[in-house]
Amino acid sequence: MAKPPRSNAVGPSRTSLGTTLDGGWDRRLLSGSVQPDVTLDLHGLSLDAAWTAIDRTLERAIANGARIVLLITGHHRAGDPPVQRGRIRAAVHDWLAASRHAPAIAAVRGAHRRHGGGGSLYIVLRRH
Repeated sequence: MAKPPRSNAVGPSRTSLGTTLDGGWDRRLLSGSVQPDVTLDLHGLSLDAAWTAIDRTLERAIANGARIVLLITGHHRAGDPPVQRGRIRAAVHDWLAASRHAPAIAAVRGAHRRHGGGGSLYIVLRRH
């Protein structure tokens, strides 16, 4: 499994990830009425361990027909280096775009407050 390039970018890099969902999906995600099929909490993991956990979780979720993965990254902490917190959050969009699973990802959206708000993301997977 090739590791994606590390990035310090804060915002999403959506060049190869799906960026649109139909209005119904977006409304359900914004309202928090969706229930994630799979949840992955990355707190306490190193960058390498987080990348491995994301790859394996997406592999299992796709194989099991899951549609929504809740990825708990923690909040990005702004500031000059050496900021150690928030590095996973800063890199996750680039990781997903470079992932072998990118074609299976329909969209990545911020999670509702009940699912972690700004410290979490919904990864919406395409149907098989």
